[in-house]
Amino acid sequence: MQAYIDIHIKEKSFGARKVLSNLHLHIGLGESVSLIGASGCGKSTLLNIIAGLDRQFQGQVVVDGLKQTGTSRDIGFIFQEPRLFPWLSVAENIGFSLGKQGKDHPRVNILLKEVGLEEYANALPKHLSGGQAQRVAIARGMLNQPRVLLLDEPFSAVDAFTRIKLQNLLMSLVQQYKLSVLMVTHDIDEALIISDRILMLDTQPGPLRAEFHVELPQPRDRRHIVTNPLKSTILDTLHEAHAF
Repeated sequence: MQAYIDIHIKEKSFGARKVLSNLHLHIGLGESVSLIGASGCGKSTLLNIIAGLDRQFQGQVVVDGLKQTGTSRDIGFIFQEPRLFPWLSVAENIGFSLGKQGKDHPRVNILLKEVGLEEYANALPKHLSGGQAQRVAIARGMLNQPRVLLLDEPFSAVDAFTRIKLQNLLMSLVQQYKLSVLMVTHDIDEALIISDRILMLDTQPGPLRAEFHVELPQPRDRRHIVTNPLKSTILDTLHEAHAF
């Protein structure tokens, strides 16, 4: 698959501590990729670099042939927590980047329908469940119709059943909009359900520790994921890398 996103990080450090080094990865157009590895190995830092939120590194990020020099409307970012403005309604949170009239933008209405929150357009975040709040965050991340969606453990703070619903929502949006996705997760089942490939960062800064291709058709049967041999292989590799 031809690379739509090409990332080469020669070095990224925080003071004297090197976090990423000699790291090269790519993501194809419409491809879903999960990023796994031990806590502190640089996964979230890598997402911040790709999103243009961190420019203090040696290397480059190229999207659709263009070198990125900052944030881009083509890249959406969904964080671990919803990060909603508590004084704004659901519609206002989704359309925030469009200004005062954003809540009335046709795109906001479309997204409210797609994430199943039409009835909550005027509700404040304090009236939402954790899953509903994350649906708002997903809609906000999709507002500018990005070609690339970055997700940093987006479903880790919700219960198991809500997590399944949000995973299904994400997969439907990915297929509908043909998004390229890079998601950080510590849940191997989640990675196997969503991803075309799974990339593993090492505990020490350097090249990718491992790459796993998930040769399963979508939509995937969750009952078979638990017993899939690839899950054991990934867990063994994580153990060898002292990830746990």
